[in-house]
Amino acid sequence: MKVVALFLAVSFAITARAQNSINNYKYVLVPERFDIFKTDNQYGLNTLTKALLENVGFTTFMTNEALPAELAANKCNALKAELTEKKKFLTTVLILQLKDCQGTVIYQSGEGKSREKEWQAAYSEALNNAFNSLNAAHYKYDSSTVVKAVPATVAPAPPAAPVVPAATPATVAENTNVLYAQPNANGYQLIDTAPKKVMSLLKTSQQDSFIADDGVSKGIVFRKNGEWFFEYYKDDKLVSQKLNIKF
Repeated sequence: MKVVALFLAVSFAITARAQNSINNYKYVLVPERFDIFKTDNQYGLNTLTKALLENVGFTTFMTNEALPAELAANKCNALKAELTEKKKFLTTVLILQLKDCQGTVIYQSGEGKSREKEWQAAYSEALNNAFNSLNAAHYKYDSSTVVKAVPATVAPAPPAAPVVPAATPATVAENTNVLYAQPNANGYQLIDTAPKKVMSLLKTSQQDSFIADDGVSKGIVFRKNGEWFFEYYKDDKLVSQKLNIKF
């Protein structure tokens, strides 16, 4: 009898774990600041995390953005992205965690490592490498499973949250000037027709995704639906600029 009970308990645990996987979630919320850092979007890692999660297939929002109605009404429909860091001599190590609304780790990546000496390059490379295991997981949203939070105690249902209309994740501006990409050791430099250097692009492990610096703002340049975008933060607001790049 004890053996049967133990078998049922183990089977239930395995089933519950299988049902609560990343494929059950459509959304991921990315904080403006990770706990391991002192400033918002330090080293551009928050915007880079958002872009890399979107490349995987998630629909992502920064936690300070307006949310679609279904998510605003129930934050348990989303995972929250967090980064942890391991201290190793001469090596930067980052681990990505995706947690549910109760703080349970639903997914943890492998260690993303970098031996770069410059902090910006080291953290960016480590984060990109941490995403290798998530890319290999072949995420695909399964809408047939509805994720619900289980309350600790039975309580009267709270009043319905006000409906928040879906908002564009960022203010989109368009730069119609043609920028030409010149390859270098670490990626590309973008020049205009002057010719004058406009921006530096550093390669990442993700195709069509670069760490970008235009001398004023640092962010990411990536391709979406055949078009190039430069995203960065200005006055605590996410700005998206469409670029016309010729490679």
